[in-house]
Amino acid sequence: MSGIKLFVGLGNPGEKYERTRHNAGFWFIDLIAAQTSSNLSVDAKMFGLTGKLNLEAKLNPTPDKWLLKPNTFMNASGKAVAAIANYYKITPAEILVAHDELDLPAGSVKLKFGGGHGGHNGLKDIHAALGTADYWRLRIGIDHPGDKNEVINYVLKAPTKQENDALQDSIHAAAGVMPFLLAGDFENAMLKLHTKK
Repeated sequence: MSGIKLFVGLGNPGEKYERTRHNAGFWFIDLIAAQTSSNLSVDAKMFGLTGKLNLEAKLNPTPDKWLLKPNTFMNASGKAVAAIANYYKITPAEILVAHDELDLPAGSVKLKFGGGHGGHNGLKDIHAALGTADYWRLRIGIDHPGDKNEVINYVLKAPTKQENDALQDSIHAAAGVMPFLLAGDFENAMLKLHTKK
C-alpha cells in the first residue's frame, strides 16, 4: 500500500486561535516540521503554509512528501487540500488529515481511514473538495464539553494545563509512527497508537 504523501493539519490561522483546542492538527504539523527541520512557508497558490518534508534521501528514495497547514479557516480547509493534491497528483488515499476530535478523551489519538465527518467542519469541507471520504485521519482527542451547545465555545478555547500535557503527549505519540505512515504500514501504525501502554 502506498504511504502518505501529504500531511495536513487542521486549525484556524492567526495568533488569536494558536493555542485553542481546534488547532490540534496544526500542532501535529508544527511538531513534524520541527523534528525533521522542514520549513513551512506561505504559498498563495495552495491557500496555506506548505513545505516539503525534509527526509534523508537514502531513507526516502521515493517521491517528495508535503506538509500543509491551510490558512483558509477551518470550514474552508478543503480548498487548500484539493489545491495541493491536484498540483502534485496526490490521491486521497495518500493524504493524512490531523484534526481535533471531540469524541475522544484528551490524550488519546486514533488513526482511521474513511468514514463520516462527525460534524467536523474541516473534514466536511475536505470531503466536498476531494469528492470522497477515502483519506486517512489522525484523530487527536480533545474531549467533549458534555453539552452540544457548548462545543463551539469549547473548541475555540485553550485546553487546561492538564489537558494540554495530555494533548502534547498524544501528538508526540502520533509523530512516533511517522516511519510507518510514510511506508504505508498502517497496520503497525494503528497497533502502536491504539495499544494502551
